[in-house]
Amino acid sequence: MPVTTIGDQEIHVDDEGFLTEYDEWNEDLAKELASNIGIAELNDDHWKVISFLRSDYQEQGETATLRRVTAVGGIPTKELFQLFPKKPARKMSYVAGLPKPAGCI
Repeated sequence: MPVTTIGDQEIHVDDEGFLTEYDEWNEDLAKELASNIGIAELNDDHWKVISFLRSDYQEQGETATLRRVTAVGGIPTKELFQLFPKKPARKMSYVAGLPKPAGCI
């Protein structure tokens, strides 16, 4: 797996830039990742999504799809598109330091 430096931290990523090591993620890194994709600041609503994704990943062993975040996490799809514009499943997984969800282009 490739290694890259984001901020002052070396992290393992896949060919698309998604983190491959769960424990390398932290909140400071999330802010850097968000900035890399045009999200200037993470607010409480962003953190709610990120927290759900990370805890769900630990329980399920895979990254939650947009549908699961809406159904199980209780976060409306419209809100996800506002928080993570254009490709919310891809962007929220990236910022949360998780693999791209299955079926995500």
